[in-house]
Amino acid sequence: MTSSFSLKIPKFLNRVKSAIKLSRIKLNSDSSGVFVGTTAENVFEELETQLLLADVGVDTTMWLLNEVKQEAAANRGQKINVATLLEGKVRDLLVKIEAPLVIDQAHQPYVILVVGVNGVGKTTTIGKLTSNLLECGHSVLLAASDTFRAGAVEQLTEWANRTESNIISQAPNADPAAVIFDALSAARARDIDVVIADTAGRLHTTTSLMDQLKKMCRVISRVDPSAPHEIMLVLDATQGQNALTQAKMFQEAIGITSLVITKLDGTAKGGILLSIARELILPVRFLATGENISDLHAFEAQAFANALFAET
Repeated sequence: MTSSFSLKIPKFLNRVKSAIKLSRIKLNSDSSGVFVGTTAENVFEELETQLLLADVGVDTTMWLLNEVKQEAAANRGQKINVATLLEGKVRDLLVKIEAPLVIDQAHQPYVILVVGVNGVGKTTTIGKLTSNLLECGHSVLLAASDTFRAGAVEQLTEWANRTESNIISQAPNADPAAVIFDALSAARARDIDVVIADTAGRLHTTTSLMDQLKKMCRVISRVDPSAPHEIMLVLDATQGQNALTQAKMFQEAIGITSLVITKLDGTAKGGILLSIARELILPVRFLATGENISDLHAFEAQAFANALFAET
């Protein structure tokens, strides 16, 4: 038996339209002269600039432009709206990474390991995710496996109190693998549906810290050979193409299964999702568009594409 959840598109769309405002401005500026009625080379040069400014990345920008050029050439002689062609390509690309989080109740507890570099919003994401899961009727236990950062356990404990969920923690500098082992044992004893493990923020280039994550995964698999069932990487959208590099490194090190994109309420341009869709094809479970507990939105490809090309 499985269960999943998503949020209504209107609310999600309105928040995303606000969050990726910079992308919308860049992609729609001078639309009458850039997008409509012509496929001259200067049009694509301008479009290339706009996509790069929207943080789409060089490789994905070149790929998108080539796709649009090919379709425009196939329809030569007709009135062509390049923006419409581009939006279609973007939508097709984003659909590949739209996959809501599904809690497979055949696995109890269902184990979610949340990873990422320092400052991307892992602990806050865990709090929001916990709230969503509780609303869907799941019981949740949090594992405070970030035992190194000062205040990390306290921050997660605050989220546990706020969401009225359970938490397992140990003393500062305890072995993170020991914390997750205790959490899994407790979850089984208490018949808990989902265990969400926080982890220490680490640079994707730090081998010793990546090895620690691998150790945690080994300990989890000893308790349940099918776990962890979800290794969720949290990426900060404001880091642009560096976020893509992080995702690749984490994927190589421990095998990421999904992504959460945070901080789409600030200066992030949103184009990073297109690079992720083309180069990684990793499911994007959620977008975070604020600090409130309700500001975690199930990723909707159609809604995101609509927001990216919205004129108002």
